[in-house]
Amino acid sequence: MNLKNIIAVVGISAATAVLSVWGFSKYQQGRYAGIQDGSKLPVNYAGFFGNNGAPATAVDFTPAATTATPAVVHIKTRTKARQVSNNSSRRNPFADLFGDDFGDFFGGPRVIPEQRASGSGVLITDDGYIVTNNHVVDNADELTVTLSNKKTYKATVVGTDPSSDLAVIKIEGRGLPYLVYGNSDDTKLGQWVLAIGYPLNLDVTVTAGIISAKSRSIGINRQQSGSPVESFIQTDAAVNPGNSGGALINTNGELIGINSAIASPTGSYAGYSYAIPVNIVKKVITDIVKFGTVQRAYIGINYLSENLPEEQIKQFEKESGLTYREGEGVFVTDVPEGGAAVAAGLKKGDIVTKINGVTVFSGPELQEQVSRYKPGDKISLTFTRAGKENTVNLTLKNRAGNTDMVKNTSILQRLGAELVNVDSKTAAANKIEGGVVVKKIGDGLLKRTRMQEGFIITTVENQEVKNVNDLDKLLTQFKGRRIKIEGVYPGYENTYPYPLDLSDVE
Repeated sequence: MNLKNIIAVVGISAATAVLSVWGFSKYQQGRYAGIQDGSKLPVNYAGFFGNNGAPATAVDFTPAATTATPAVVHIKTRTKARQVSNNSSRRNPFADLFGDDFGDFFGGPRVIPEQRASGSGVLITDDGYIVTNNHVVDNADELTVTLSNKKTYKATVVGTDPSSDLAVIKIEGRGLPYLVYGNSDDTKLGQWVLAIGYPLNLDVTVTAGIISAKSRSIGINRQQSGSPVESFIQTDAAVNPGNSGGALINTNGELIGINSAIASPTGSYAGYSYAIPVNIVKKVITDIVKFGTVQRAYIGINYLSENLPEEQIKQFEKESGLTYREGEGVFVTDVPEGGAAVAAGLKKGDIVTKINGVTVFSGPELQEQVSRYKPGDKISLTFTRAGKENTVNLTLKNRAGNTDMVKNTSILQRLGAELVNVDSKTAAANKIEGGVVVKKIGDGLLKRTRMQEGFIITTVENQEVKNVNDLDKLLTQFKGRRIKIEGVYPGYENTYPYPLDLSDVE
């Protein structure tokens, strides 16, 4: 046999062997399809077994509970009886606005009887600063704080932030117990946590559960703010009315959240509770103590909410001409003029994926990252456009569209509405030089008027309003008075007046 024949035989043998092995492997795959191979571990278990980790073992909650309970307080509130206006109903804006509307501005008075309620709070310094929920202390005339040792104090409100549902109150004392901050960024799904508070007017109570979700938004803060901030830690630790403002701690006894809400068809615990992450809490508290109000920063975008019904997505795509892409990041639906984003070159249809290098997949995750910064801070923002990744630097702005620090509670916050500058296209279509669009109305001064969402404010006391900054300055100028604001509804020719009572705004 010559050399060529030998090489041919060897080649055929090798090929046959390879094909046989390949064929057998395919046969085996088919034979055992859907059956786990006990000798292998999937990639997601890397580090769980062996030297880098071990299956979970029993956890003793006693040290954490013993350490934390003295720093969680019982807050009791009293709201005096008061007369209020009956003019809180919101009607069709065109029904009866053609004449002077001031005659029945306050409507017929009604009396709200004295109210008493209770909640929880967390001591954060040894000299008596306490963090709790805004809805626990909102409108209260008297605050009484009782520690776990039954010692009682009178408290005063330092400041509140309805957007995040947080408040800071103060009692006079020294050497008080307090909770140290943990890091809510380090929390993980399945991690054990404890909820501590005073539910149902009981004494201090500890319950245990696990973290079941992060960056959760449930829309509850829209009830008290036109610009809500929600990125809750969701747990299955039992929380009931009265737990609001109490502590969520890890097994090291560190504060990782402030319990704020429950998901329940009955009003009592039904499986899930929600806490404000401590990394948001720290920023809000620091701002309130230092400035009297939160220095809230904005990127200047509108975005599509997650988990929208398919018909709403199709309607959006039809009206906007954009194609919605789910699960890749935060889908930008509008970039209002005057904001940081438009200055950085963002456009409708862009998908925001990172803030300062931190990946964000949803609106709540975006809110949680941005809430840590103040107006004037510079950040990097990563987004995709037409499949290409881009990173830009931008300077965050405040609600008024500038980088000024707010020294006290902004009158715009008191309005309780989401306000944006009108875009040039809408302004031209309605023959106005500028204005402020009332996009959403929550609890606040505007809710007392008959104004409807979508209204464009163009004047305050006959003085022109071209942007949010103008509105802020004019409302500040007329504090303590009853004034008239005017504007238009897109698509309607008439100008409509609304009375606004600023008499109780200092």
